[in-house]
Amino acid sequence: MRFCWLKKHYVYRFKFYGKIDLVMMAGELIKEQLECLPDKPGVYLMKDAAGKIIYVGKAANLRNRVRSYFGSKAGLAPKVLQMVSKVYELDFFITTSEQEALMLELNLIKQYRPFFNVRLKDDKTFPYLRIDVDSDWPQITVTRRWEKDGARYFGPFSSAWAMRQTLKMIRNIFPTRSCSRPIDGKQPTPCLEYHIKNCPAPCIGAITREEYQNTIKQVILFLEGKQEKIVQELKEKMQAEAEALHFEKAALLRDQIQAIENVIEAQSIATRVNGELDALAFVSERDQAYVQVFIIRNSRLIGRESFILQGTKAEEPQEIMTSFLKQFYDSSPYIPKLILVQYPVKEKEFLEQWLTERKGEKVEIRVPVRGSRKQLIDMVAENAQQWMEQHRIRQMSLPGLVKKGLEEIQKELGLDSPPERIEGFDISNIQGSGAVGSMVVFKSGKPDSGAYRRFKIKTVSQPDDYAMLQEVVRRRFKRAGQKIEGENWSVLPDLILVDGGKGQINAVKEIMKEMNLGNIPLIGLAKDNEEIYIPGRSGPLVLPGNSPGLQLLQRVRDEAHRFALGYFQKVHRRSVFTSVLDGINGIGEKRKKALLQHFGSVNAIKNASLEEIANVKGMNRGLAERIKNIL
Repeated sequence: MRFCWLKKHYVYRFKFYGKIDLVMMAGELIKEQLECLPDKPGVYLMKDAAGKIIYVGKAANLRNRVRSYFGSKAGLAPKVLQMVSKVYELDFFITTSEQEALMLELNLIKQYRPFFNVRLKDDKTFPYLRIDVDSDWPQITVTRRWEKDGARYFGPFSSAWAMRQTLKMIRNIFPTRSCSRPIDGKQPTPCLEYHIKNCPAPCIGAITREEYQNTIKQVILFLEGKQEKIVQELKEKMQAEAEALHFEKAALLRDQIQAIENVIEAQSIATRVNGELDALAFVSERDQAYVQVFIIRNSRLIGRESFILQGTKAEEPQEIMTSFLKQFYDSSPYIPKLILVQYPVKEKEFLEQWLTERKGEKVEIRVPVRGSRKQLIDMVAENAQQWMEQHRIRQMSLPGLVKKGLEEIQKELGLDSPPERIEGFDISNIQGSGAVGSMVVFKSGKPDSGAYRRFKIKTVSQPDDYAMLQEVVRRRFKRAGQKIEGENWSVLPDLILVDGGKGQINAVKEIMKEMNLGNIPLIGLAKDNEEIYIPGRSGPLVLPGNSPGLQLLQRVRDEAHRFALGYFQKVHRRSVFTSVLDGINGIGEKRKKALLQHFGSVNAIKNASLEEIANVKGMNRGLAERIKNIL
């Protein structure tokens, strides 16, 4: 039997050796530990030289899974190679099953938040709504701890704001108690909540226990998405109250029904997918993934939650989707029968089995490829994209963060003061065709869209981004010495940023020297590794991904790219459109312009009817028939 060294001895002995000895000892330690790994399910932990856990993983067979990291390097992803290079020792837990290993893995990721794991951004637990159904007078409370205590839990909500909005809507429709008063029906007076119709005042005996319990049942049905059932019950009750000549109670029930039907109508508009399901999709940017979860119950969208995953850089979409699915449903008290995902998940059968065991009935995970379910996933992905952009804008609009970002830029670039005016430049073209350039302006860290400018490339016909960039910069600063009515080109930037690396900044530097503007600071920001290139500096400047300064520069770069791309698409669409119409007898410049303004694209005119084309100003049916025949 092979002797396994205790890892503690090596942790302490690291302190007495130099770096080379440390690496050699770590290699020997790992080699010894790999030999001792059992052929059993469990969880493994990878640690660096300081003993910090940098990765947690689960395995059906610990020996096979962990050894795969330290065999041949061929086929290992760059992120895995980087991680393995930092591993100094291993630790592991043996479990009785792979399902148990999964639960332990999720708990350890929450506890240690290892750098190389894909993980939910916030280390706090997410909020839930809790209803203690075993109580005589249940309350709807907020908690961040989900327990198996017999209560009903709804969530998790991605934020306290989302949870509060749901709670506010519920209390507007279903008044329930929110205080800690003793409920004996003998209190002398009700509180303000009763007078503003947020509470039925069981404390003074204004509602019976049976009536209150029925309200709680309706709240639960509402949160489950079963609003039609509530409406049917309320309509029957309203009819009975009206027949008993209790018109005030009937009116209150009528208003309650109307409020629920308004919610149903809003939800019904959102989706045409049938049944009960969750739809998951995300977009990735740099080291984060922005995830959207659409919650469909009874064929209606009853909720939408947004989450951020960290540590996603260089991860495959399947890995990101799998990691989120595991972490989300580990925290979710309710699991639907069907989960639609944007990308395939790893270990699909195992995850379906795990979810089925948790739910108590069969759960399926599917990647839709056509039909309404595919349209739903596309819609969720589009929402994730929009939420990502809005999140970034909100984050960078925080006054303290913007100021901190500008100060960091000043410090890292060695500027005399924070850059008040930053100008960003970019080029957009396809093999030199229809090339355009953009200039965006940020003042005090915020976009000044009124100062944006766009340029059609005039002097460069070949695909040469450097020459195109030089043309745009030359034209911008040539106008600085000219007085043009309605334009303010004379204000010079405190910092110039171009989308690209050494080649781009060297090209722009030539123009700045040529125009005696070499004193204006200039940098390039390359997309691949988010490296900042500075003239005269041998290597790039690399800032952390969460750096406010880097995030501000990224926003300038991305805005210049967006503005250039939008203009390019507009020019390209117009050129394609007009080239199709060129040569058609009877279609001149005025009619081409009218058609372009009316339809906007070739596809739109292809799909239009003869009558629609003929009704455009200056057109007739004969010309419309010619255009349709050619298209």
